[in-house]
Amino acid sequence: MQSKMEKMVIGYDAKRAFCNRTGLGNYSRGVVHGMWSSVLYTPKITLQWDGVPEGATVRRPQGLWRLMPSLWRTLAPAQHVQADGVQIYHGLSHELPLGLPKKVCKVVTMHDLIVRRYPKYFSVFDRIVHRLKQRHACRVADIVVAISEQTKRDLIDMMGVPEEKIKVVYQSCEPQFWESVRDERSVNSVREKYGLPERYFICVGTVEQRKNQFCAISAVRRMPEDVALVIIGRPRGRYGRFAEAASDGRRVRLLQGVPFADFPALYAGAVASIYMSRFEGFGIPVLESLCCDTPVVTSNVSSMPEAGGDAALYADPDDVDTVAAHLQHLLDDQNFRQQCIEKGRIHRMKFAPEKVSADMLAVYKSLLDD
Repeated sequence: MQSKMEKMVIGYDAKRAFCNRTGLGNYSRGVVHGMWSSVLYTPKITLQWDGVPEGATVRRPQGLWRLMPSLWRTLAPAQHVQADGVQIYHGLSHELPLGLPKKVCKVVTMHDLIVRRYPKYFSVFDRIVHRLKQRHACRVADIVVAISEQTKRDLIDMMGVPEEKIKVVYQSCEPQFWESVRDERSVNSVREKYGLPERYFICVGTVEQRKNQFCAISAVRRMPEDVALVIIGRPRGRYGRFAEAASDGRRVRLLQGVPFADFPALYAGAVASIYMSRFEGFGIPVLESLCCDTPVVTSNVSSMPEAGGDAALYADPDDVDTVAAHLQHLLDDQNFRQQCIEKGRIHRMKFAPEKVSADMLAVYKSLLDD
């Protein structure tokens, strides 16, 4: 006889899974992967996703709705969920559709409240829209999933969400980061492909003010002449243009359009990863680094200490001196670097895909058991 969990049908807001190659898209694909019966609601499909769960139903706009995909995402799921047999609807990125039936349990994942904490990074329109969506989702949700304790604190302090309504479920990273990519052939192949030196540091993320890549640039320029910094990310705004100008093709290299399949070997070939962001809901490049046996130097604020644990080295986002000292230590002391790697192998298991899936299933089960 099937258990209640095996009969469970979950509806997902799957726009990010089918349309976003990074951050929120990776999270969405990770949550959906391996779940039992599911209905994936997406207004469009712009990328190939080979990991669609077997037996999942993909629902897209039909008829006149195809002319209004954004409106369909907000309004149409409420018209479909009961016919689709959905028992739980999970909004995977800060929002829930309007008008979902009361009998359907509602879950929303809140990744961060950066739009409230740092409104200067958003246009006036985006601030208003994001805040309205967040407020509605947190109000109607039966459970609000926070991807870190930092996000949980912000939900309580900045939005007044009741603590008992929040469940912290950490995220993992893409399966390819958990596979063995540390063989010399893979590392040498990407090093040759991108013309990288024997010793380099890596910095992954959209090149923008909040990600604070200039701290990494300044620190690496204090390293020996044969050491380079490889920044992988898309420049955004004026800050991104400044970073492009700082890229000299030798000490500082900015790579754009790198296939995601190359990321693990690029991490694995680096002396260390640098991620000096000023604020993150989680900080996925920290975990990606640890999964590739790459030591991490990161900022000591927001959720980065959660992601890095005792395996990472920390500094204030503006403390270039300490960042440079950490990098030099990793260059000079291979025993110390290996100790960081060993700590990372232990700490990363806290975010293993099977553990994250089990924690999310426990959230769903708590709703069906009520």
